Amino acid sequence: MAVEPDAESQIWQFTCDLEVDCGCEENASIIYAALVIDKELQPDKVKRLMTVSKEKLSVHFEATEARFLRASFSAFVDVLTLATKTIEEFGQGMEL
Repeated sequence: MAVEPDAESQIWQFTCDLEVDCGCEENASIIYAALVIDKELQPDKVKRLMTVSKEKLSVHFEATEARFLRASFSAFVDVLTLATKTIEEFGQGMEL
């Protein structure tokens, strides 16, 4: 008798992990707070989990299709870039 993987694991078969060294815990927390409020536009197709550990922001993506993963990751990196540039420009001299 063959054991079939559960439907949940088949749905979220595309994954990607991103880890960003933000330079210090304060920068990581600021970036996390700025980005966590933006929820995925299609939560039935893409999941995103963010965590902060010391000076690192970790992000785990899961998607039902590669194109949704790519679009979500790309949009996230665009906003992440904006957040880091804002800290560089207006922060208290903390480098990323």
